[in-house]
Amino acid sequence: MTRAPRSAGQRRVAVTAVVAAALTLAAIVLSLAVGARPIAPAVVVDALLAYDPSLNDHVVVLTQRVPRTLIGLLAGAALALAGTTMQGLTRNPFADPGLLGVNAGASVGVLAAITFAGIRQPAGFVWFAFAGAAVAAVFVAVIGSRGPDAASPAKLALTGAAVTAGLTSITLLILTTQSAALDVYRYWSVGALTARGLDTVALVVVPLAVGAVLALASARGLDLLALGEQTATGLGHSVPRTRAIGILAAVLLAGGATAIAGPLVFLGLVVPHLLRFLVGAGYAALLWIGMPVGATLLLVADVLGRVAAPPGEVQAGVVLAIIGAPVLIALVVRGERVSL
Repeated sequence: MTRAPRSAGQRRVAVTAVVAAALTLAAIVLSLAVGARPIAPAVVVDALLAYDPSLNDHVVVLTQRVPRTLIGLLAGAALALAGTTMQGLTRNPFADPGLLGVNAGASVGVLAAITFAGIRQPAGFVWFAFAGAAVAAVFVAVIGSRGPDAASPAKLALTGAAVTAGLTSITLLILTTQSAALDVYRYWSVGALTARGLDTVALVVVPLAVGAVLALASARGLDLLALGEQTATGLGHSVPRTRAIGILAAVLLAGGATAIAGPLVFLGLVVPHLLRFLVGAGYAALLWIGMPVGATLLLVADVLGRVAAPPGEVQAGVVLAIIGAPVLIALVVRGERVSL
């Protein structure tokens, strides 16, 4: 029995997946080797395989760059998945994880930890950020599911915008009245992979893994939603179930990523658009390949930030904003229609 030949689309998807994986490996090497203190790749490998605490380069690799690289991999992959899922759920090409109020909710949670609980270390307010993001997203989902046009893309987007505006005003109120909170919050809010250890990463690994499984499992449902709700329902698919799974996945992914890396912008928006140009509109390919692409973009942004202004650093969130803003402008200039 002969195998059917692969179509041009399938070959393009396969090639893109291989290239994405290779670029991710290259980004990992750069993240471990490049910085204010350049370290040769051979020394990096030696530090990973035969750690010697008496060697400064080994200490830098294991205690600083390995946690930083792991956070970049996890947060980048999670935000790419969350952004792709949100665009599929809302049929809005400009949707990103912030659409459900995730970033705004996480910000309020962090400020509550700093102001009322006296927490100053990232590992301490991770769960506050996660809880704030989850509460905001659930609130948007519940309110957006009421009424005759329950859970429509337009209603979810408008509810998310309203909740984000309200939470942002609370954030500004706290920051303008609590100067001590501003000193800690401003570093987290810019989006960074530093000052977090492996203990912080361990806190969100399970939520991120569950979110990734749910997002990947929703691929077929998102493909059907792209045909329209009535068509999806006519084909026997449960639209409410797909929305519930997708929203839960986005909350876990974006909430976890925001908790460990801060409110990074544009990554969840850029990755799906970049991949649609390369592999088409199928959500299975967009979600699977989006993970290494998102991780690569965040690690590269972090590496660029390390070498952009020596001896200091530009945080990864700033670099992502600089890269993402022109992409968003290009989408607007192209006149791409926003479907709601």
